[in-house]
Amino acid sequence: MSSTTRTLVSPAVLARPRGRAVYWSVFTGVVLLFAVAFLFPVYWMVTGAMKSPDEVTQTPPTLVPHHLHISAYTDAWDLMQLPEHLWNTVVQAAGAWFFQIVFCTGAAYALSRLKPAFGKVILGGILATLMVPAQALVVPKYLTVADLPLIHTSLLNDPLGIWLPAVANAFNLYLLKRFFDQLPRDVLEAAEIDGAGKLRILWSVVLPMSRPVLGVVSIFALVAVWQDFLWPLMVFSDTDKQPISVALVQLSQNIQLTVLIAAMVIASIPMVALFLVFQRHIIAGIGAGATKG
Repeated sequence: MSSTTRTLVSPAVLARPRGRAVYWSVFTGVVLLFAVAFLFPVYWMVTGAMKSPDEVTQTPPTLVPHHLHISAYTDAWDLMQLPEHLWNTVVQAAGAWFFQIVFCTGAAYALSRLKPAFGKVILGGILATLMVPAQALVVPKYLTVADLPLIHTSLLNDPLGIWLPAVANAFNLYLLKRFFDQLPRDVLEAAEIDGAGKLRILWSVVLPMSRPVLGVVSIFALVAVWQDFLWPLMVFSDTDKQPISVALVQLSQNIQLTVLIAAMVIASIPMVALFLVFQRHIIAGIGAGATKG
């Protein structure tokens, strides 16, 4: 029995010249509308840094700068010490990503495939943390980082103060577990028959099959650290160790508006580039998470 796909526009209508013209006109208009809605703020920010200080604040605003002033970008690079703070952000984001990939993947694999005692209770407790507002955890988390239990050491002004709390990410752990639950049992059982142990199966079978979801988790982990403000502000009192999100606020007191806008443009470039490079992995990971193997 053949299945038919129902669409908003029937094939008979699309077969007519008038139907095709209307369809492609509507389709093109919708695409252009969404493109303008998403790209115009980026254009406004990039060109805003190229305006003069008077032009950027005038009313009504100008759509195109009267004169291009590229010096705002060079001033932002030097005056706001962007290389140093960008490097701090890279170190903090890379460390948080590494710890999340290692520990969240290991925990998700254990809950999904090793079936530990009280595994459902543990998973339920982990998911229950998603219902707690992040703001409610700031004070307990700060007290823990300021005086680490058992060893009584402080992780303030230390990248570990960013890395270790980032590991406790219930959403990414659950995302990985759901993906591991959907992996074909035949492949894993074949690896066991060949004599592969649990860690060998994880390293040689599960991880290569999990590249899409690992890409999604990686994007979530990096973006979360890159755009976070409150927690890095509490951890890093030393200005030289602050990430770019905190430094832009701390150093913007006596900076011209155009220079600040230029600094925000430069700070957003790495995340935009990351998305453009890994967009296929993101889409594949979202689709893989919704497909059973």
